[in-house]
Amino acid sequence: MSQSKHEASIQETSICKAPVSTALLADPVLAFSQAQPFRIIAGPCVLEGDGSLNLEVAKALKEICQRLNLPLYFKSSFDKANRTSNNSYRGPGLQEGLSILKHIKDTLQVSILTDIHNEDQVGPTAEVVDMLQIPAFLCRQTDLLIEAGRSGRAVNIKKGQFLSPQEVRHCADKVIGTGNHEVYITERGTTFGYNNLVVDMRSVAIIQSMGLPLIFDATHSVQLPGGAGAASSGQRQYVTTLARAAVAAGCSGLFFETHPSPDNAPSDGPNMIPLHWVEDMLTTCLRIREAIFAPANAPTNTEQNAKQLVQA
Repeated sequence: MSQSKHEASIQETSICKAPVSTALLADPVLAFSQAQPFRIIAGPCVLEGDGSLNLEVAKALKEICQRLNLPLYFKSSFDKANRTSNNSYRGPGLQEGLSILKHIKDTLQVSILTDIHNEDQVGPTAEVVDMLQIPAFLCRQTDLLIEAGRSGRAVNIKKGQFLSPQEVRHCADKVIGTGNHEVYITERGTTFGYNNLVVDMRSVAIIQSMGLPLIFDATHSVQLPGGAGAASSGQRQYVTTLARAAVAAGCSGLFFETHPSPDNAPSDGPNMIPLHWVEDMLTTCLRIREAIFAPANAPTNTEQNAKQLVQA
């Protein structure tokens, strides 16, 4: 039986004959990701004290992202409304929190993202920040999503730990239905039994195939919800591993929480990464991103080195 054209194309691609048709190698998900600016959403989990620590972290993150040519949204919350225990620190609240975020924005000229928890918070928050974030536990709240969409600000929807990747389409549609098309989905893991999360990297391809930029949350994905009894625990040692995997899968950005001293942070310390990890992690992730978008017939570093040795 003669070999079909499709089978021949697969064989030609698999044995790396050059040149290979761009059409044969086209991956719509990677093509979508490549067309997006690779965004960074980062900062301490919650606003602390008078905000001076948050300002310090925002300044450091801005400098890192400028060196790496990455767009940054500084993230910190004015209210952690879903803490495990009623005795846990929640933040300074809406009014004081927005004042701190505005000061950081005006001082550093950096874009700001923060969470909202009800429709009444949308208006005043949208006056200060550049992107509104819908917490994972609230990702299906219709009125909240619609009000966020009407604000005209970009909207980042954290995918609930209880949702399949396919279901986030309905969450996004509630925002898009207002005429606001700047919607992002953030993958932050899926409930895996009790006090644990697991990440299915197929969600990167599934969600981006819908035309929705997928941001990967590398720090909440290693969270152990309620794992410390009256608080959540986490496994920060796996943050960089998951970040690299998500970038290799073609995500359109990274979300992570960071702190100069995570073990002394008032919220989510066990899954936040130390600030001094950030630049190395992002540098490695950018190298991976460059590799997956490189032409299939481009010479590898090993081949380039060998050629230079021969010429020498």
